[in-house]
Amino acid sequence: MKRAVSEWLKDSLPVLAMLAILPVWELVCRVFAIPSFILPAPSAIVSAFLEVPLDRWLDNLYATLRVALLGFGISLLISIPLAIVMVRSPFLTKALFPLLVVIQSTPVVAIAPLLIVILGTGDAPRLAITCLITFFPLVVSATTGMLTTPPELVELSKSLNVPTRKTIWQIRLPYAIPHLFSGIKVAITLAVIGAVIAEFVAAEKGLGYFVQFSTSYFKIPQAFAALVFLSLVSMVLFKAVHWVQKYWFAWSLPAEKEL
Repeated sequence: MKRAVSEWLKDSLPVLAMLAILPVWELVCRVFAIPSFILPAPSAIVSAFLEVPLDRWLDNLYATLRVALLGFGISLLISIPLAIVMVRSPFLTKALFPLLVVIQSTPVVAIAPLLIVILGTGDAPRLAITCLITFFPLVVSATTGMLTTPPELVELSKSLNVPTRKTIWQIRLPYAIPHLFSGIKVAITLAVIGAVIAEFVAAEKGLGYFVQFSTSYFKIPQAFAALVFLSLVSMVLFKAVHWVQKYWFAWSLPAEKEL
C-alpha cells in the first residue's frame, strides 16, 4: 500500500506542480488587474475554452494530429533505414552527417513559404515541414545507439560469418532501442510544433490556425486556451511513447528511474 501511494505521488508530482501554479497566476492577474489581452487569468482561459463548441475543438485537433502523426511516421520510416546505411558505411556517415546538420540548422519557418510555393497548399508542405523538424533527432539517436554496440559482439558475429543484415537486426538495433526511444520522445513533441508552424503558414483548420485566427481578432484568452490544448496534446503523445516503451520494451528503461 505504501509503495502504491509512493508510486502515485511520483507519477502525479508534475501535474500537482503545474496545478500549484494556477492559483498564483490567477491571484497575480486579479491583484494587478492585468488586462486579458496581455495575460488572461486561468479562469478567463477556461471560460474561453468552454465558449468554443466541442466539435470545433475536435475538428481542429484532428487536423493538427493528422499532420503531426503522419509527418512523424514518414520521418521515422526514412530515418531508421538511413541510420542503418550510415552505420554500415563510415564514408556515407562523413558525407551525409554535415548535410543533416545543415538541414537541421536551417530555420524551418524561413523555408516554409518556399515549400508552399514548391509543393502547393495541400498536405504535402505541412508534412514536409513536420518531417524536417522531426528527422534529425531520430537519425542521430538511431545512429548513436547502433554505434554503441560492444565491438566484441560485432567481431564475434563476423568471426561466425553472420550476415551483416542479421548483425544489424539482431545485435545493433536492440542496443539502439534505448537511444531510439529517447529520440522518439523528442521527435513526437517536435512533430506537434512542426504541424503548428505549417498551420501558421498555410491551413484552414488546426490548433495552430486557431491560435493565429484568435490572435488576429484579439481573442487572447481563446488563443491561450488553444495553446494549453496543444501542450496537453504534446504531453499525451510523449506519455504514449513512454507507455509503448514501458510495456513492449521495458528492458530498455533505466533500472531505477523512469521518465
